Amino acid sequence: MKSEQALFGERLRNAVKAAGYAESPSELARLLTRHGGDPTTPQAISRWLHGKSMPRQRNLKALAQLLRIEPTALQYGTDTTSRVRESRTEFRISAPDQHAIDAFLVLPAKARKIVRDLIEHLGEERERKR
Repeated sequence: MKSEQALFGERLRNAVKAAGYAESPSELARLLTRHGGDPTTPQAISRWLHGKSMPRQRNLKALAQLLRIEPTALQYGTDTTSRVRESRTEFRISAPDQHAIDAFLVLPAKARKIVRDLIEHLGEERERKR
């Protein structure tokens, strides 16, 4: 039977992958503080990813926010065997893209217009290259 730490490491690696991030301890360390976590070394995050240790509660919550997953699901997993769910198709966006959208939404109106114009221009360039 796997230890709680090993199971957490598996859930964390799966959540990182599902969110569209690289399994990079240094990248996760950088992003963790942006989401309310305490400064952490890449070595500590590597231990989390490999099931050698677990983060403190504040960093667990920050990881969950970063990865867009419930903290309890990240810490304990979800029991899907006891519930029947219908499969449904839903639109999924990666966590980095969602964070970019969130950052865009808090920009002043003038800055949002500049970003929209840039995206439109890049789309036009793409169409011309086809």
